[in-house]
This record gives sequence, structure tokens and C-alpha cells, in this order.
Amino acid sequence: CKSLVVRRYYQRKLVEDSSMQGQGFTIIQIVLAAALMGLILLQAKGSGLGSTFGGEMGLYRTKRGFEKLLFRATIFIATLFIILSVIGLLV
Repeated sequence: CKSLVVRRYYQRKLVEDSSMQGQGFTIIQIVLAAALMGLILLQAKGSGLGSTFGGEMGLYRTKRGFEKLLFRATIFIATLFIILSVIGLLV
């Protein structure tokens, strides 16, 4: 009888621990999603498809300085978000 109580205790603890991990993944995903939205909104307008709809008609130019940092940070955060989402599905 006592072993049944101990077994149920550990089963309940395992479920609680896994739900805490799920909440942790969710919170991190929300933070990464907010950061990703901010980085995308900070990027310069008129680049990419923007020129097709009346934006600048300039030549191709390389990203420099802060623009390059934003671009790389966006790729990094997006990659982290995707990896964490896949891990969250598997766990």
C-alpha cells in the first residue's frame, strides 16, 4: 500500500515537472516572438520588395553598421524561435 502511494507521488511529480518545462518553453517563445517583431519593425523601409511598390529605385547596396547588426540579429532570433518551437512539439 505504501509503495502505491510513493509511486503515485512520483508520477504526479513527473507530470508537474513536465508542465513547468512546457510553461518555460512558452514564456521563452513569447519573449523571442516579441523580440523578432521588434527587430523586423526596426529594419529600414524601402528595401526588398518595397521598391516594387514605389519605394526607392536605387542600386543594390550592402548592409553596413547597425543595419547589418539588425539583419543578423533577426536571423539569429528567428532561428532560435524555430528550434525552440520544434523542441516544444517534441517534448
